[in-house]
Amino acid sequence: MPAPASRSPWYRVLYIQVIIAVALGVAVGFFYPSVGKSLKPLGDGFIKLVKMMIAPIIFCTVVHGIASVGDLRKLGRVGMKSLVYFEIVSTLALVIGLIVVNVLQPGVGITPSGEVYHANLEATVSSNSYGEKAKTLNEIDFILNIIPKSFLGAFVDGELLQVLLVAILVAFAIATMGESGRPILGAIEQIGSLFFAVMNIVVKAAPIGAFGAMGYTVGAHGLGTLGSLLWLMAGFYLTSGLFVVIVLGSIAWWCGFSIFRFLGYIKDELLLVLGTSSSETALPGLIKKMEQLGCSKSTVGLVVPTGYSFNLDGTNIYMTMAAVFLAQATNTPLSIMQQISLLFVAMLTSKGASGVSGAGFVTLAATLQAVPGIPIESLGLLLGIDRFMSECRALTNFVGNGIATIAISRWEREVTPEQLQRNFDLPPSL
Repeated sequence: MPAPASRSPWYRVLYIQVIIAVALGVAVGFFYPSVGKSLKPLGDGFIKLVKMMIAPIIFCTVVHGIASVGDLRKLGRVGMKSLVYFEIVSTLALVIGLIVVNVLQPGVGITPSGEVYHANLEATVSSNSYGEKAKTLNEIDFILNIIPKSFLGAFVDGELLQVLLVAILVAFAIATMGESGRPILGAIEQIGSLFFAVMNIVVKAAPIGAFGAMGYTVGAHGLGTLGSLLWLMAGFYLTSGLFVVIVLGSIAWWCGFSIFRFLGYIKDELLLVLGTSSSETALPGLIKKMEQLGCSKSTVGLVVPTGYSFNLDGTNIYMTMAAVFLAQATNTPLSIMQQISLLFVAMLTSKGASGVSGAGFVTLAATLQAVPGIPIESLGLLLGIDRFMSECRALTNFVGNGIATIAISRWEREVTPEQLQRNFDLPPSL
C-alpha cells in the first residue's frame, strides 16, 4: 500500500499565499498610497496572463465535452435544462436585489449638489463613455457579436461567447464524422491537457497579482473615500451572502450536500477570485473540480462556459441595487411599474456582461437607458468603489456557476448525493 503523500508546509499552500498577499497589498496601499498605485501593473499583468489561456481552455473543454457525448439528444436536453435553470435563478437574484435596495435605501441623502456627486470630474467623463458603449448593447448587436469575423478571430479577441460558438460548431462537426473524428478528438484532449498544465504554472503567480491589485485599489481610492457609499457596499455584500446561503444553499440541499461543504471544497478558487476580482482566473480550476465531483465532461463543458455568460447572479444583484441606488442618490422617483420594467431590462442586458470591457458599468448604463430621469453621469458615484464591489460580484457568480453545474448533473442523474459526499473528500487532482 503506497505511503500517503506528505502535506505541503502552510506557507506553500496557494490560497494562504493569496491571503497574505491581499493583506500586504492593503497595508502597502493604505500606508504608502503612491507605492500602492505603482503596483497596478502586477495585477493587470496577472489578469492578462490568465485571460491569455481562457479561450483555448474553453475551446478544448467544450469541444471534447460535446463531441464525446455520442447522444446529441442528451446535449440538447442538457442545454435546455441549463437555460431554464439560469433564467429562474438569475431572475431571483434580480428580484432580491430590488427588494433589498428598497428596504435599505442606501442612496437617500446623497444629493446631486453634494460633495460625493461632483467629487471627481474624471469619473463623470468616464461614466459618459460607459453610457456611449451601452448604446450598442441591443439584442441584435448582441447576437451578431457572437459571430466572430473569422474562425481565429474569436481567439484573438478573447470573446467568450464567440469561442463558445466556434467550439460548438467544431464539436458537432467531429460528432458527425464518426470514427474518422476520433483521432481529432483525442488530439484536442491532449492539447487541452497542455493548456491546463500551462495554467497551473500561471496560477502560481496569483499572490503577486493579488498583491498588486489590492495595493493599487487601496492606494488609488483609499479606505476612507468610501464614505456614505459604505452602506450600499454593506447592503450588496449582505444580499450576495444571503443569496449564496439561502437560494444557492437550498439548491445544494436539494442536490444532497451542504453549501458550506461546497464552499470549503472550492476555497482555493474562491481565494483566487477574491485576490484578482475576476472569476475567469479560477475557471480552469472549477472545471477540474466539477469533473472530480462526478459531473460528466459533457455537462461541465456545456454548463460552466455558458454560465459565465448567462448565469451571473452577483452581477444581477448588483445591477438592480446600483440602478435604484443611483435613482435615490439623484432624487429620481421610481414607480413600482418603472422598477418592474427596470428588472425586465436588466434580465436582457445582463446576458451580455461577460463579453464587454467594463461589463459592470456598461450593462448598468444600458439598463439606465430604460429609466427616464436618472442621469447617466451619476455612474461616476460608483467608480470609486466598483473595484470593491467587483470582488463580491465575481465570487457570487463563481459559486452560482459551480452550484448550477452540480444541479444540472443531478437533474441528469449523472451523480448521486452519496457520490458527491465521497468525492468532496478526495484530494484535488493536479
